[in-house]
Amino acid sequence: MDLPSLECPGTLGCMAEIWDCIVVGGGAAGLSAGLVLGRARRKTLLIDAGEQSNLPATGIGGLLGHDGRPPAELYGIGRRELASYGVQIRSGEVIDISRVDEDFVVRSADGADERARRVLLATGMAYLPPELPGLAPLWGRSVFHCPFCHGWEVSGQPLALLARGEKAVHLALLLRCWSDDIVLLADGSADLDDAGRARLAGAGVRVDERPVAALDAADGDLSAVVFADGSRLPRRGLLVATGMRQRDRLAERLGVDITGPGPVAEDPVGVDPLCRTSVSGVFAAGDLTGEMPQVAVAIAAGARAAAAVVQSLALGDV
Repeated sequence: MDLPSLECPGTLGCMAEIWDCIVVGGGAAGLSAGLVLGRARRKTLLIDAGEQSNLPATGIGGLLGHDGRPPAELYGIGRRELASYGVQIRSGEVIDISRVDEDFVVRSADGADERARRVLLATGMAYLPPELPGLAPLWGRSVFHCPFCHGWEVSGQPLALLARGEKAVHLALLLRCWSDDIVLLADGSADLDDAGRARLAGAGVRVDERPVAALDAADGDLSAVVFADGSRLPRRGLLVATGMRQRDRLAERLGVDITGPGPVAEDPVGVDPLCRTSVSGVFAAGDLTGEMPQVAVAIAAGARAAAAVVQSLALGDV
């Protein structure tokens, strides 16, 4: 779904600006940061490539006041709120950020350069689901990575988990909160020790180590898991243990410390409690920092990062 565009009026006019802060990324963290910056009367530009990872989802689960709202709809509301506080929003891809004297120059794919006193990275992460036939059309619906976001929608139904090892045990026991019919699909060796198998058996979780060939759907939702031997396992939901990684190299080019691999992401950006990175004047928030990948968490992180940016500008302390 396309997001509404509130473009910065006139590239040449924008180039003459020295922004207090440029926010890179217009997902939950970036928009939240932009709102706080705008309300603090900071001259702010937000540049968004429109690649939010949760756009395929039919609704946002567990976001107070917006539970079940489509992500694109929430982002559209956020963009309008930011515009009401004078925040400029531009659709585009940032391809490079460099320091010039005490400021930063942010370059977009269209060749436009913008100068800012502070930069806030909120580009999110790209999910890495397995390349399994039939998975892509179901991603963010009945095939998902977070039970807190999507578990309610498939609760009480036959579910499966695609994972291995200790992480499989953890996720299977967690998924039992939403259903008592859980099958762990290992797609080969489950890599479980005796203690792990005992815990799963005690929770009533079956383990199936047959190779998985594809997912089958009916009416747009998962209907069955298809194994390599042609047999089928009827399921209504599938939790996939998937990794995450940065979708661009902006942090790397800036020389920002990467703390990964972490429990959630392969290469999260390291930040302190004030969302400051290892590079003076560069802040980061949301999934990019290895936070729990939930919209509510990203919104809180964006607000915290923006408040830190405002304080750093006011006090001259980065």
